[in-house]
Amino acid sequence: MTAPTTEVLTGTAEGRPMDLLRFATAGSVDDGKSTLIGRLLYDTKSLFTDQLEAVEAVSAARGDEYTNLALLTDGLRAEREQGITIDVAYRYFATPRRKFIIADTPGHIQYTRNMVTGASTADLALILVDARKGLVEQSRRHAFLCSLLRVPHLVLCVNKMDLVDWSQEVFEKIADEFTAFAAKLDVPDLTVIPISALKGDNIVSRSENTPWYEGPSLLHHLEHVHIASDRNLVDVRFPVQYVIRPQSNTVTDYRGYAGQVASGVLKPGDEVMVLPSGFTSRIAAIETADGPVEEAFPPMSVTVRLTDEIDISRGDMICRPNNAPAVAQDVEAMICWMDETRPLQVGGKYAIKHTTRAARAVVRGLQYRLDVNSLHRDESPAGLSLNEIGRVRLRTTVPLLADPYRRNRTTGGFIVIDETTNRTVGAGMIVEAN
Repeated sequence: MTAPTTEVLTGTAEGRPMDLLRFATAGSVDDGKSTLIGRLLYDTKSLFTDQLEAVEAVSAARGDEYTNLALLTDGLRAEREQGITIDVAYRYFATPRRKFIIADTPGHIQYTRNMVTGASTADLALILVDARKGLVEQSRRHAFLCSLLRVPHLVLCVNKMDLVDWSQEVFEKIADEFTAFAAKLDVPDLTVIPISALKGDNIVSRSENTPWYEGPSLLHHLEHVHIASDRNLVDVRFPVQYVIRPQSNTVTDYRGYAGQVASGVLKPGDEVMVLPSGFTSRIAAIETADGPVEEAFPPMSVTVRLTDEIDISRGDMICRPNNAPAVAQDVEAMICWMDETRPLQVGGKYAIKHTTRAARAVVRGLQYRLDVNSLHRDESPAGLSLNEIGRVRLRTTVPLLADPYRRNRTTGGFIVIDETTNRTVGAGMIVEAN
């Protein structure tokens, strides 16, 4: 087996730029997430020879009868010793059609915060279910979290089908049960695939063991799932990250605003508005590291120059005059709490990081805590402890330039920071901003 070439990892497909699919794996413990990722890397020839040899050596030393592909992602010593995934492991691979970034997230309930981290930027989520066990509490928990995080595409992989004799009845029972649960959530796209990650059935190519299954293999689905329309190309949102000023005496009139396009399409000549000031101007030029471009769209990193001299600084946002985010200090949001030492409580004061803008905030109210398993609401919670999710009212010191998370994942999401320790203690998804 040879190493993947640089051309494959960064090149083009038939002369056009390859798009990138970010996907996260989720599921209960021992459902085979790490094995599935190892199988994808192995079967797409995305492993270096020394990586494979190291895994083979460790597998032999442990007395495994097969090459344990889960070791490719379970890199921490504690993970290998316990046979579980703890941290979020990111892996990269490519096929001639598409590039991929995988986030292998833990299955344990105490690592829910890690799963939220991995899925927050994903275009697609793979939820694995052990065919012998069927849907378990964690399966529903992760499906709900993917719905909460607005992951556009969901794939249920019914794994270990070889251990139930490739039973169509078992597969359809699990598929029907999960589909019924997903109907209660906001899941726009759901696909169900029977697989065996250990043996490679229905991973890269269709398996002869499932003649009754008429759908695509997992890799075929990952290569062809349509993600271009998932991006918001309507609402122009350009958070300013850095102001570029001339450093030499020869250039005196250059002032550019650098950042990453969060949504929408920017073109030279477009009329734009700058928040929070409300001043308007037109785009004079859009530049990248490779030179000027005629348009910018997410997730491009660009420098925007305007025709007028406007006081703009980091944290401001460029948008359309008639299509602007809310300029709000009162925010209602769903928050997943990630701090194991101190719970979130009403009256607590925290730092907020929202796009390129920083603010301080106080918790004005905790409306309810959500039971992720039953979807029931506790209307009178004392606070939010580690891995708990609830709806919170916040008041910020400076206005946030925000959209609802369901409309824009970039301008609708934020992180909560403990100012005393500088640790990230929560992840928030804005429901309302006014």
